[in-house]
Amino acid sequence: MNSPVPLPPRATWLGLVDAALAEDVGTGDATTIALVPAGLRGSARLEVREPLTICGLEVAREVFERFGADLEARGPDGSTYEPGEIAARVTGPAGGILTAERTALNFLQRLSGVATHTRRFCDAVAGTRAEIVDTRKTTPGWRALEKYAVRCGGGVNHRSGLYDGVLIKDNHIAISGSVGDAVKRARANAPASLRIQVEVESEGMAREAIDAGADLILIDNQPPGVLAQIVELARGRVPTEATGGVTLTNVAEIARTGVDRISIGALTHSAPAVDLSLEWSETSTR
Repeated sequence: MNSPVPLPPRATWLGLVDAALAEDVGTGDATTIALVPAGLRGSARLEVREPLTICGLEVAREVFERFGADLEARGPDGSTYEPGEIAARVTGPAGGILTAERTALNFLQRLSGVATHTRRFCDAVAGTRAEIVDTRKTTPGWRALEKYAVRCGGGVNHRSGLYDGVLIKDNHIAISGSVGDAVKRARANAPASLRIQVEVESEGMAREAIDAGADLILIDNQPPGVLAQIVELARGRVPTEATGGVTLTNVAEIARTGVDRISIGALTHSAPAVDLSLEWSETSTR
C-alpha cells in the first residue's frame, strides 16, 4: 500500500455495527457475565492464519470501543500479512473484549476476505493495463464497506448505485429497440454529468454503441479473440471493459487482450472469509 484508503463515512456503516451487536449480544453475554469478574482487564492479539490483506480495522475498533476496549493496529487497512503475524492488539475490560470478539471478527474476516480476493486478481494482471473493477453484486446494506474493501485490495470501484452512472444492458436495449437508439435516448435524457456505458456482445454492437456516442464499452461474456477485436475497434475512441465468467485462472489472458478494465462480481459476492483469530494474551486486575 502506498497510502491508506479513505474509510467510507461512518454514517454508512455505524448502523451495521448496531444491528450486528443487537443480534449477537441481545440482552447480554450470558457466558461472560457468568464467568468473568467485572473488574478484570486484559489483552488479546489478532493472529493471522493465512496470507491476507487486512480490512475492517476501524469497524472492529468501533465494536471494541462500545465495550470499553481499545484496538491498536500494526498497520492500516490494505496492509498484507503472512500466517503467524499479529495484525492488531486489543486491551481493556476482559468481559468487554470477549463480548465484542465475534462481531469484530465477523467484520474483519468478511472485509479482509474481499480485500484479499481482490488483491489476488490485481496481482494476476500485474504488468498489463487492465484495472480490476467491482460491481453492484454486494451484500445488501454492506455496499459502502465492501467497495471500500475492494479499494483496499487494489481494485477500482464501478458506480456506487443506479444513481451515479448510466449502464445500458441487454434488457434496456431490448426495450429501446437497438443499441444506437438506447444510447441516443440516454444521451438526450440522462444528466450530462453521467457517463454512458453500454453492454455489448459483438463487434457490431460495439461499433453501433461507439458511433452513437457511448462513453465506455462493456464487453459481456466474450472469448479473448472477440475481446481483442473490440479493443482494437475502440482504441483511441472509448475505454473498454470485459466482464462475465472472469476467474483467477483466465483473468490474465483477458487482460492481455488490451482491455482497460475487467469487472468481476465475484470480488464481493464470492470472496471467502479469511482465517483470523483473537487469542488471549494476558489478564490483570488493574
